[in-house]
Amino acid sequence: MRALNKQVEPGGSNIVRLKAAAQRARDYGRFRGTVMEFVKDSAAMKGIADLIARVAVTDANVLILGESGTGKDAVARLIHDLSPRRGRPLVTIDCASLPEDLLESELFGYEKGAFTGAGDTKPGRFEAAGGGTLVLGEIANLSSSSQAKLLRVIEERTFERLGGKQSIKIDVRIVALANVDLKEAVRTRAFRDDLYYRLNVVTIELPRLADRIEDVPRLAEQFANHFATRTGRPALSISKEAMALITDYDFPGNVRELRNILEQAVLAVEQDTIRPDHLPDYLRSAARLMRSHRHKPSLAELEAVYISEVLEYTRGNKTRAAEILGISRKNLYEKMRRYNLGARGGLKPQQMPLN
Repeated sequence: MRALNKQVEPGGSNIVRLKAAAQRARDYGRFRGTVMEFVKDSAAMKGIADLIARVAVTDANVLILGESGTGKDAVARLIHDLSPRRGRPLVTIDCASLPEDLLESELFGYEKGAFTGAGDTKPGRFEAAGGGTLVLGEIANLSSSSQAKLLRVIEERTFERLGGKQSIKIDVRIVALANVDLKEAVRTRAFRDDLYYRLNVVTIELPRLADRIEDVPRLAEQFANHFATRTGRPALSISKEAMALITDYDFPGNVRELRNILEQAVLAVEQDTIRPDHLPDYLRSAARLMRSHRHKPSLAELEAVYISEVLEYTRGNKTRAAEILGISRKNLYEKMRRYNLGARGGLKPQQMPLN
């Protein structure tokens, strides 16, 4: 007992650490239950749930990898909501949507007169996220200059606004998102290795929805009831035939596409059950294609059908279509050329040149 007292006496610091460790253990158990409810049934996502629960209660930077539409933003929000920072701001920025000069002014802010049009001092996203979490979307799109500045901020925990000289201290947790293989970007020197290791304290890699198809029924039901509630309707069921169409589909747009399908279905349904005719045309087209080929269609065929339907849904609005698809306008135009799609889509699957 004397030895134990000797260990915990100085300033009570060891007792404080032990109490903190015990609280973290309790939090871990509670948070893991919350995460399990969020990510559903598949073995792959149960492992990710466990990792989310463990990392959420720490202050480590997190790198979340996965294709567009796999739920990277949702996992980033969940990590923040389960963290000790949950009472502080959660701030996001998409690094792919802004040119370099505008991105840096958004991240770091600027002083009055820093450049033409800077009529007032404006704090950046790092300041806005003070004490909380900053989510950096599509981090691979950062220029080499922006990568260097971000690395300095992470290492020194200080920065200056554009046009400013005063160092500003920050306390921010960074969660970075990427839909490409950052290891390959590091190998080809498109991404700094030192920044990669600073961001990659913990990596969470989200699988494609097609690789966890056992999650689809419960996710579909969750989305159906979510959108029913939003529209002031009672809970909806999904018929066996409609669920068969949904579960047989490969979802090139991942969870985002499934969510979009159920949102459209809820708007179309008139009674209390979602049936095949409430589902988007392209989903039924994919089913017909599978039957006619007597095998599952290729991912390229499904992607072409999906893009065509989204173009019809947006009436040819490429910006809106790219947002729904989770890709850039440039990438959308490339896919339209490849699949020979018109300005508003609508090309039949059997006519698609996929070579």
